[in-house]
Amino acid sequence: MDLSLAIWRKANASALNGGCVEVAANLPGIAAIRDSKRPEGGAHVVDRAAFARFLSDVQGGRYDI
Repeated sequence: MDLSLAIWRKANASALNGGCVEVAANLPGIAAIRDSKRPEGGAHVVDRAAFARFLSDVQGGRYDI
């Protein structure tokens, strides 16, 4: 998958737990997630609707994180 047009932004909560997660949500129909400390390590690419459901579940407390 070509992510050359991805605009990466660091998640607001990344600094709170020592992790550094970046998300690119500007690509049609997908969201890409990567470790900002290791961007050369690649990215997880998921359907945007699935990622939105995941974020909603996190915000709703479904996962013990």
